[in-house]
Amino acid sequence: MQVLTAFILAAFVGYAGAWYFGMLEGNFALLLFMATVVTGIYWLAERFYFLPQRQKAVALLEADAIKRREALAKQGISQVDLDVTEARVRLLAQPWWLDWTAGLFPVIIAVFFLRSFLFEPFKIPSGSMIPTLMVGDLILVNKFHYGVRLPVINTKITEGTPPQRGDVMVFRYPPKPSLDYIKRVVGLPGDEVAYLNKRLTINGQVIETTAVPEFFDEDAMRYFKQFEETLGEHKHRLLNDDARPAFIPGADDFEFKQNCRYSVEGVVCKVPAGHYFMMGDNRDNSLDSRYWGFVPDKNIVGKAFFVWMNFSSLKRIGSFN
Repeated sequence: MQVLTAFILAAFVGYAGAWYFGMLEGNFALLLFMATVVTGIYWLAERFYFLPQRQKAVALLEADAIKRREALAKQGISQVDLDVTEARVRLLAQPWWLDWTAGLFPVIIAVFFLRSFLFEPFKIPSGSMIPTLMVGDLILVNKFHYGVRLPVINTKITEGTPPQRGDVMVFRYPPKPSLDYIKRVVGLPGDEVAYLNKRLTINGQVIETTAVPEFFDEDAMRYFKQFEETLGEHKHRLLNDDARPAFIPGADDFEFKQNCRYSVEGVVCKVPAGHYFMMGDNRDNSLDSRYWGFVPDKNIVGKAFFVWMNFSSLKRIGSFN
């Protein structure tokens, strides 16, 4: 068992190392699921086989010690040194290969349950959601709001609350589902979304914006025009960059692209059933549905709702919905 366990642990370390150094494309959900299964098997084996075997050995040791005392007592010897406490502790102790498997199972299964069904942490890697979310924000994502999904395969098992216009959603990037993206829900199934000359219209109704003081981007060392907009029940701020054109350069080929009409003014799209149209709040610096298409319901990960840490700015901590 020691050799087998060493091989299994080496495989996990090798996979994580290859992922870290970019030698392969990792899947943390799959890695955590496999770790839960493997450590769970060891935990069951420990509970129902290995521990009873060690307890049996201790019982035999203590029984043997009693017999020896009785035998010596018959010979008139009462002062004997037959303390088996240390030997008992050694026999009951888990070997290293169980410490690193069965011993970790309670922690791993707790993390697996929390991450898969309740809340998952994410780090914001880019500025596409500025000013709502900043680069380096560590956020929490509600995994059950839109319905509980099975880990790894992402199959929905409860309905939950349908996504609402204006929600900040984490989803699997349609062109590459192994990547998680975060954007704002702009178009619901059946909506006609138009983004022309940097003005958003949904089902023929212009979404009004109010100018607010310019936003200073410390990374770009520039000021950007900032507006306040209301989508559904969500009031939020967005940025526009006058230096960027209104048209959408380099849109990919994607499923249901025939639902979209591109022009020098921008794009108009009819959102298909079971799909969502997503946009970043940093409107001219966001790679979103205008470029790669619609997000299917099966790609939804959860609803982002809270910044729990930003090591560069503690004042960022708090809700942003």
